[in-house]
Amino acid sequence: MEVRYLKLVRAIVEAGTLAKASESLYLSSSALSHQLKEIEAQLDTPLFERLGRTLVLTPAGRRIKGLADDVLGRMDQAEADVRGQGVGAGVIRISTECYTSYHWLPPLLKAFQGLYPGVDVQIVIEATHHPLPRLLEGDLDAAITSDPVNDPGLVYHELFRDEMVALVPSDHAWVGRRYVEAQDFADQTLIIHSLPLETVSIHQYVLAPAGVRPRKLTVLPLTEAEVALVKAGMGVTVMARWALKPYLRDRGLKTIRVGAQGLRRTHYLAVRRELGTPGHLKAFLEFLRTEVRTPGEKHRV
Repeated sequence: MEVRYLKLVRAIVEAGTLAKASESLYLSSSALSHQLKEIEAQLDTPLFERLGRTLVLTPAGRRIKGLADDVLGRMDQAEADVRGQGVGAGVIRISTECYTSYHWLPPLLKAFQGLYPGVDVQIVIEATHHPLPRLLEGDLDAAITSDPVNDPGLVYHELFRDEMVALVPSDHAWVGRRYVEAQDFADQTLIIHSLPLETVSIHQYVLAPAGVRPRKLTVLPLTEAEVALVKAGMGVTVMARWALKPYLRDRGLKTIRVGAQGLRRTHYLAVRRELGTPGHLKAFLEFLRTEVRTPGEKHRV
């Protein structure tokens, strides 16, 4: 039996449905369904039975799931052992320019330290919003940013791209429009995570270049609280689509694209050029490059 089939069975069990499993495996639902039929045809027995929309293992399926756990577990451990060779102990002090990054970063750090227990990764919260100056000053070893500055002392490594969208209540005047522009914010209360305003993407890339200021600013550092204010009709906010995904099941909320082409960002891991790439930092960079996806789509942790 091919390893990909074992991964497929494990993914279906963990996800519970074909649709969710297809997302985690980067396959269409039809492709995943076809591969499942291939496995069952090879074994000449069903591995799952349907209970509503949920897939439940048959006795044969439980046997294959046990095999998958054993084989894939051994493979993961072997990979971790190999990857850990040659990586010495070290400390990586890291910060980001936005608090929303702390939604997805900690699980990745936990996974990294499981592979490299000799590397101590420390989040420097107080450097948030100003990670690049702190990186240049030597207070950090790495910084996650979507706003690179042209400085010969820094090197940037691309991690992922995302899109910022406006969140509004379902009865807002913007609902039904394909997109909004800078001028549309002039009569709105804009809810933002934090100050200074220069670090806020919608201000930096859309409003400031157009000379537009919202009617009112509300600063609220909690995503859940921002969403609650929006739903109550007390303002609009703009944040990454992946950060809003858990809240969009609520029919009282709608998202609107910002600009005809969308407001898109590229996120980078920045390091100081003078450091070179010591083994533990190189391992961290390669781990992020391998494991990071656009956060709303998937993190393999």
